[in-house]
Amino acid sequence: MSPKYVKIFFGPAVQVINLCNALDEVSIVPVVKDRAESARLAGFGSFSSDQEIWVHPDEEKQAKEVLQSIFP
Repeated sequence: MSPKYVKIFFGPAVQVINLCNALDEVSIVPVVKDRAESARLAGFGSFSSDQEIWVHPDEEKQAKEVLQSIFP
């Protein structure tokens, strides 16, 4: 991932979907990285099913506020 983005969350897909929906409501478009799916598509295996959410640094503060409102 480009250093121009900041990782704000790492967790199960259900929580990632919930957080992405909340970020969408405040007009933040996150980047979701799923290492297990990337490994599967490349023909490799992966033990983790967790996903990552990345946002642009300009939106980091607002995104973290949304994160804290959902997962206190």
